[in-house]
Amino acid sequence: MSTDQQIAVDASSRDPSVGLRAVRSLRALVERLELLQVDNARSQGWSWQEIADHLDVSRQAVHKKHARRRQE
Repeated sequence: MSTDQQIAVDASSRDPSVGLRAVRSLRALVERLELLQVDNARSQGWSWQEIADHLDVSRQAVHKKHARRRQE
């Protein structure tokens, strides 16, 4: 079983310490995937508004979260 599969199994555990640890791992994975896909979108010329629409957040929220990181 892969690590990702184990995390998915652990997320439904009846043991809260196992389940919450899995949730933390999934949250970290989602954050890394968002950074990757925002970078992909910006490098392909997407506007902040287009990215925000796909993430179902405001343009200001996505810009605030990612613009400074991309400038560094």
